[in-house]
Amino acid sequence: MSKKNGKWQAFMERNRKSNGYLMRKTIFNIVYKICRAILIFGLCFLIVQPLLNKISLSFMEEQDLYDSTIVSIPRHFTTSSYKLTSQLMDYWKALGTTAYVSLLVSAFQVAAATLVGYGFARYKFPLKNFWFFMVILVIIIPPQTIMAPLYLNFTYFDPLGIVSLISGKPINLLNTILPYLLLCLGCMGLKSGLYIYLIRQFFRNVPKDIEEAAYVDGCGKFKTFYRIMLPDAKPIITSCFLFAYVWQWTDKFYSQMFLRKYTLLSTQLSGLSGALDAFIKNAGIAEKATQAYSAAIVATGTLMTIIPLLVIYVFAQKGFVESLSQSGIKM
Repeated sequence: MSKKNGKWQAFMERNRKSNGYLMRKTIFNIVYKICRAILIFGLCFLIVQPLLNKISLSFMEEQDLYDSTIVSIPRHFTTSSYKLTSQLMDYWKALGTTAYVSLLVSAFQVAAATLVGYGFARYKFPLKNFWFFMVILVIIIPPQTIMAPLYLNFTYFDPLGIVSLISGKPINLLNTILPYLLLCLGCMGLKSGLYIYLIRQFFRNVPKDIEEAAYVDGCGKFKTFYRIMLPDAKPIITSCFLFAYVWQWTDKFYSQMFLRKYTLLSTQLSGLSGALDAFIKNAGIAEKATQAYSAAIVATGTLMTIIPLLVIYVFAQKGFVESLSQSGIKM
């Protein structure tokens, strides 16, 4: 106790010499830390609370949904919602297809964005500023504005009239993955403009002396990019790949336009309420599901859709955080 009293007396002596400034500063720091903690807790609660509600609903029996005394903890715990949702969504098939499509699309998208971003950062070519302005427009303009041209272009796919010249009619590429891969290679995929911008900013901040030293050592432009620049860009490429994978996992716009024959989690989730109504009607239980039960099934489907992403984040969080921090420093 005497030691604490000694510290307090020393603090008060320093405060007296500073005319009360030390006390005011200490109180301000304490109040600031408390307010910051409350704000962070509130923001985290706003983010996590809807997820907690969905978890609670997913384990409730139907009778619990109408019980006003039940708030968060189910009275009758059950996993029947997961079994039914898995059946309605054809979950395991949709999971495998979604993982495959997301991986393929993300790889094509990030590969193209890396080449284009490096070109914008390191080379001079005609109308460079104009083309980069087009990249910014890709970020700003929502893809829904070009939905009709995209649909018509890939319904009657005929680049330069070559296909019609050979076969006599255009090719219909809808309901295949080819249109999406072509868009990704042309840097018109989902969020491609953002990836180009981030990668360009990264390469712009890499010293040019590195490339010049590689040229002196006999490396060509491609070898310099592949052997020297690309390994240094792993942080930003990792960040862009993870973002692309997550956005593709939950995308409905391009999936419903080009991949209607594919069983994907996003499309299965969007039609889950209708599938539930059809299941209940065919079973002879009722004409359609009640609103509360339908909401519980949709909440369960949402959880089953995002759980694989959470698992991926658990294993990749170290690399993901390091990628964001390193890319932030370079930018």
